[in-house]
Amino acid sequence: MSLTRRSLLTSAMVGAAGLAGPEILSAPAWAATGLEGGGRRIDVVRDGSLMLPMSFLYPDFDRDRHGKVLTEYGLAGDMLEPDCNLTLVRDGERIVLFDVGSGPNFMPSSGKVLEGLDQLGIDPAEITHVVFTHAHPDHLWGVMDEFDEPLFSEAEYRISRLEWDYWTDPRTVETIAEARKGHAAGARRLLTALEDRLERFDFGQEILPGIAAVDTSGHTPGHTAFEVRLGSENVMLIGDCVPNHHIAFAHPDWAFGGDQDREAGSATRKALLDRLVAEQMRFVGFHLPHPGLGRAERVGQGYRFVMD
Repeated sequence: MSLTRRSLLTSAMVGAAGLAGPEILSAPAWAATGLEGGGRRIDVVRDGSLMLPMSFLYPDFDRDRHGKVLTEYGLAGDMLEPDCNLTLVRDGERIVLFDVGSGPNFMPSSGKVLEGLDQLGIDPAEITHVVFTHAHPDHLWGVMDEFDEPLFSEAEYRISRLEWDYWTDPRTVETIAEARKGHAAGARRLLTALEDRLERFDFGQEILPGIAAVDTSGHTPGHTAFEVRLGSENVMLIGDCVPNHHIAFAHPDWAFGGDQDREAGSATRKALLDRLVAEQMRFVGFHLPHPGLGRAERVGQGYRFVMD
């Protein structure tokens, strides 16, 4: 483990927590044990949650159409608060973190990855690989600490070639929607800062032993899901391509405002859900209710999320 200002600060925080006595027992359960098999273990780490206006998630929101689905799930109002689920895969040789969360500069309700890792007894410097599903702020902005040093100081990094090309292209910030210009500028700054340690992969490639990259583009140009071999079964880490447990399952063809290419996002969502149902494959969804682990069932023309 290398000694950085982050590790010194973390040690001080842990020491202070040790003086707090029984109070640490009331800390939130940021980490949830997931699955084991074939010498590999999957855990889900909660990075907190987001507060997002319905006008962003579904710009064409209709009380009779969208609102009816939300009511069935006991949801109402103009804001939703989706969880943020990072996935940790350990196999004895590697500790792989999929996405890094929001960090401290996106929303005050998110950026809790350190608490989650601490619940699992893992120091950030023990992470051997960081793999990105895509480069939106809630998946990427936690990669640097407050000293602008990589939070996961010993890790190698992976991202799809298409995602890298899109966000590091200086034309992206000029052509992306006005509301996303800050996202584009942040992605370009952080990805280029990691360039010497960041390996690009192609869809279909086995990026690490037992972990394959699956094309789920649409949410972003290079959005990637990952199929993880876990003994006799495979588990899919789906990122944001199915972004919630209600409308996105019931009506995957409905346009989602968070998708940069809404038509492609809808097509990807439908195809992925078809596959998950056909193969009865378990999956982890980044914005599904924590821990986001479950299966999909077909219901009429749509689907339903069944939490494991």
